[in-house]
Amino acid sequence: MARMHLPFPSRPFLRLLLVVAAAAPMCEAAVPAIIVFGDSSVDAGNNNVISTVLKSNFQPYGRDFFGGRPTGRFCNGRIPPDFISEAFGLKPAVPAYLDPAYSIKDFATGVCFASAGTGYDNATSNVLNVIPMWKEIEYYKEYQQKLQAYLGEERANFILSEALYLVCVGTNDFLENYYSSLPGGRQSQFTVRQYEDFLVGLATEFVTELYSLGVRKVSLTGLIPMGCLPLERTTNFFGHNECVQDYNNVAMEFNGKLRKAVARMNRRLPGLRMVLSEPYDLFLQMIKKPSSFGFEVTQRACCATGLYEMSYMCNQQNPFTCADANKYVFWDSFHPTERTNQIISEHLVKELLLPTFS
Repeated sequence: MARMHLPFPSRPFLRLLLVVAAAAPMCEAAVPAIIVFGDSSVDAGNNNVISTVLKSNFQPYGRDFFGGRPTGRFCNGRIPPDFISEAFGLKPAVPAYLDPAYSIKDFATGVCFASAGTGYDNATSNVLNVIPMWKEIEYYKEYQQKLQAYLGEERANFILSEALYLVCVGTNDFLENYYSSLPGGRQSQFTVRQYEDFLVGLATEFVTELYSLGVRKVSLTGLIPMGCLPLERTTNFFGHNECVQDYNNVAMEFNGKLRKAVARMNRRLPGLRMVLSEPYDLFLQMIKKPSSFGFEVTQRACCATGLYEMSYMCNQQNPFTCADANKYVFWDSFHPTERTNQIISEHLVKELLLPTFS
């Protein structure tokens, strides 16, 4: 069944909605705020204002979002932080920190620092000139100061310590960096197993830095079956355009290492409550048994031909974009549809996030 879309007609109206949600009593929500770090899977539009070719602030991106407008989300509609925020009793869309349409008033109950194309590895963010993870932390520090000035130190510190922090990153490190690296790149420096360990070390450093800034509730997201992304299937000529199993194996292995790292950090850092959100199995079920979830198409994406297009190649002039994205697991060759995001988010919220953090 298609999701009913509320008639939010304009950007100013959505901004008003976010302001009203931010002013609501904190006791109505399970956590006071949702704060987001990561890549395109959770970027709400920060790439709109930086100098990079990796953007999605144009149609048909956002055609199923409130008001049918592109926001910079790499999706036809909402992305996981939006659904998670709403499920926790907060606003239905988490705004991007660099979006000039919003201010600290809008960010009081949720903010997104994510940047499409980034990774744990600084070399990954350099590929398409996007925001590295260390810079996302710098923006977060700036946000802390603004929130304290806006709400007062006591209330701001309560929000910052009780907020749920979503960290979703890692796919680009493998697909846009490691496996695509030129001579002298990461493949010449690491075996894939060594690179997994290198990334786990960087993830540990990232969370430890957040912890030092007062963060206590963290959901670290594992990798999806990245070998099943339409772009990878399209280029898997010798595998008859099936999922690239080697990539899926790496994703599973990396997730296992992250799971152990999360357990270590929970033991080592007093007061930290961190979980590993693992959408891998559910995502693979959607791809293998799409009809069970109401999907019809898994190998191709909705936008354009669905074989290789994303960002500027997925544009309004392309005549092949599908009419109903709800029938597709993927929106473009690299990113899920809103319906996929909704299913995964609702599962993670019900089975893991609400039981742990509410």
